Amino acid sequence: MNSTASPFPEKIELAGQGLVLRDWTEADLTAMPELFDHPDVAYWTPLASPFDEEAARGRLVRARELRAEGSAILLAITVDGGAPLGEVMLRRAAEGTELGYAVGPGHRGQGLAARAVLVMAAYAFEQLGAEQVILELEAENAASVGVATKAGFRLLDVPLIAGEGKGRPFVLQTWGLDRP
Repeated sequence: MNSTASPFPEKIELAGQGLVLRDWTEADLTAMPELFDHPDVAYWTPLASPFDEEAARGRLVRARELRAEGSAILLAITVDGGAPLGEVMLRRAAEGTELGYAVGPGHRGQGLAARAVLVMAAYAFEQLGAEQVILELEAENAASVGVATKAGFRLLDVPLIAGEGKGRPFVLQTWGLDRP
């Protein structure tokens, strides 16, 4: 195997915590705008806004590119492998193994994000050898702080990350979960 090969398999399906995390498919393109074309998603995430079917197609293509280059995997959050309820992402970068997520507005309040993050963290620990996974989030994003807390992450004593996205400044905290 050459050294530039992706560490991720071509197909991934992860089960646990009452969820099935699976690859996005063309069949999901019509469901993605319902999940991601929402003011909360637009505000707190880097996802395109408005998020229409063209943005969905772009997201699917980008997910496949990121997987092939070995930098990230983006999986649909489902309860049974069927209808997507949101997305969970694992990104490998110089600063560590980062997780991210977005849950459709109609599916919030069920613990989907925290459970999906735990399943993806287990994958990172068991399959990728990660010692720690991180979440980068804004302190003002109470829902994400709740997800981090519920999933057992702790606020790390590291510098804040200041930036700008979609025309607004942001400051991210880094939360970590260590290998069990």
